[in-house]
Amino acid sequence: MTAHNEAPCGAFAKTVLMPGDPLRAKFIAEEYLENAALVNNVRGIQGYTGLYKSTPVSVMASGMGQPSIGIYSYELFSFYNVENIIRVGSAGGMSESVHLRDIIIAQGACTDSRFAAQYNLPGTFAPIADFSLLRTAAQIAGEKKLRYAVGNVLSSDYFYNDNTTATDAWRKMGVLAVEMESAALYMTAARLSRRALSILTVSDHLLTGEETSAAERERTFNDMIETALEVAVSAEGENI
Repeated sequence: MTAHNEAPCGAFAKTVLMPGDPLRAKFIAEEYLENAALVNNVRGIQGYTGLYKSTPVSVMASGMGQPSIGIYSYELFSFYNVENIIRVGSAGGMSESVHLRDIIIAQGACTDSRFAAQYNLPGTFAPIADFSLLRTAAQIAGEKKLRYAVGNVLSSDYFYNDNTTATDAWRKMGVLAVEMESAALYMTAARLSRRALSILTVSDHLLTGEETSAAERERTFNDMIETALEVAVSAEGENI
């Protein structure tokens, strides 16, 4: 057990799906997992383990922001022997090439955070997804004929940014969308020699002003969830 996780050793599967919202974790467990058991509820960050297509899969919330997912992913990787974390979250579209409810498979995660400063690197680290997880997710999304894109996202520390030109600057570099967690997850996985991937749904769009409701974000992003679950099954079967 840790200060943030009351689950005993062995309570988590090899692969953990990690939404930001605890209610989305609860929704995934109840709607998709057989025999789902609540294994952690410290601070309301709900974690469950159950079966999906006879494969052990866990789901646990990360909370909002890079410091929060940094804590939970570090503990899962380091203390619970989790091998793969797949973030299933929402993102704000910032490119004309993505649309509301599109799936984004985050190949890389730019950031305005100083999360990497802890590693004392003599340069700039590029946080990227595990390629095998990413390749499998893209293949599954293609087979499902989903609208999806693979590319760069921005993991920002700012939800309300006083710099009103920031979005335009990142868009010029081909960044598809903004969210708040993936870069820290990718860096933590790299540091601990584990695997990570972010699969995101465009929940709102910074160019068009379109948006989904909080309830829709919690309960209707099923394409993203089902893609992540299929990746988890493949990972368990060591097909990737």
